[in-house]
Amino acid sequence: MAADDCATFGLAPAMRAGGVLADGDYQVHRDFVDFIVDGRPLLFQLSDLDAVSPLAADIPPAIFAHHVKRLLLEAEAPLPGGRCVIYGCPECEGIECGAVTAVIERDGSDGSDYVWRDFAWQTDERVDLELNGYHGIGPFRFRAAEYRAVLGRLLSSGGPLVPPRRKVLLIGARVAVLARLAAALRTIGVGADITEDASGVPPEELRTYGVVAFGRAVEESQRAAVRRDFDRSGADVAYVDGYAPIVPLLVAQIESALDRVPPAQRRLTRLVAADGEVGVEVTSTCRVHITAYRLDRLYRTHTHDVFDAVLAPGRHRIPLDTKATKGQSFLVARTTGSVLVARMER
Repeated sequence: MAADDCATFGLAPAMRAGGVLADGDYQVHRDFVDFIVDGRPLLFQLSDLDAVSPLAADIPPAIFAHHVKRLLLEAEAPLPGGRCVIYGCPECEGIECGAVTAVIERDGSDGSDYVWRDFAWQTDERVDLELNGYHGIGPFRFRAAEYRAVLGRLLSSGGPLVPPRRKVLLIGARVAVLARLAAALRTIGVGADITEDASGVPPEELRTYGVVAFGRAVEESQRAAVRRDFDRSGADVAYVDGYAPIVPLLVAQIESALDRVPPAQRRLTRLVAADGEVGVEVTSTCRVHITAYRLDRLYRTHTHDVFDAVLAPGRHRIPLDTKATKGQSFLVARTTGSVLVARMER
C-alpha cells in the first residue's frame, strides 16, 4: 500500500433498530457512532452483520473516552497483537458472541499515518486470519491529521456526535394497548411515557422526547394542540400516527421515526406495498426480512413472515401471498440497523 493511497476517515451517528420480532423475541435498540471510510459506512462492507461499534451512546463517558483513546493508540489494545474491536455484539460486550477486530498501528516513514489492517471475525483472544480473516476488506491508511481531528472531537465533546433521542410520548385512548406498547419499548431500551394531554408540560421536558406517537382514536384537534405545544418548546420531534393496535407494528413505526440517519448511510431506504406486492430498495448487499401484520373482522391480529433473503443493492419487487395481506394489513421490513413500515394499499 503506497503512502499516498490514503482513505478518508469520518464518523456519523448510526442506529441498530430495536423491535418486537414475530417470534416474540426482543431486539435491543442501540445508538452508536459508525466509521465512515471513503464516504461510506464501514459496516456496509460486512454484508449482513448485526453489530455496533464500541462508540455506543449508552455507555458511561469514561468508558466511551477509553474506546476512543484505543483507536488513537493512546490506550492499550484490548486483544493480543494490537487488535481492537471495530464492531461487536449489540446485546453485550462479550467477544464470545463474535466481533470484527483489526490491528491498528502507526505507519509511514515518520509514523504519521494510522493503518487498520488484518480485519477478522473473532470469538476468543486468538484469531486465525487464514480461516476467519476478512480478506476483501482493508487495509485502510488514514492521514494522521484528519484521523486525530475526527476522533479528537469525540473526546472534546465528551460523548457521541449526537446524543440519543430515545424517549417516546404515547398519546391515545386505549390505555391497555399503550401500556403494552410502553412496556415493549422499555424492554428494548427506549423510554416511553403515556399521557392524554401534553398541555402544561414544561418545555424542557418536551425537548427530551424524540417521537410523539398518536393512537388512531386521537382527534385531529388534539393532535394539532400537541404539535403546537412541541413547536413552542423548540423540540425536534417526529410524529407517528399509529396504523393499528398491534404492538410489534407500533414499535416498528416508532423505531423508524427514531432513525435520523441520513438516507445515504442507511441500508434500507424504501418500502412500498400495493396490490399484493412490495417494493424494497437497499443501498448495499444485505438480508431483508419482511413481516405482514393484519387485523381480521373481529380485530384479531395475524402475523406472517412473508420474505427473508439476501438482496443486492437496488430496487426489488416482491410478490406476496394474498392470504397474508388480505383485509387491513401492514408490512414491516427489517435489515441490520434499519426498519421501515408500510400500509398495504389496494
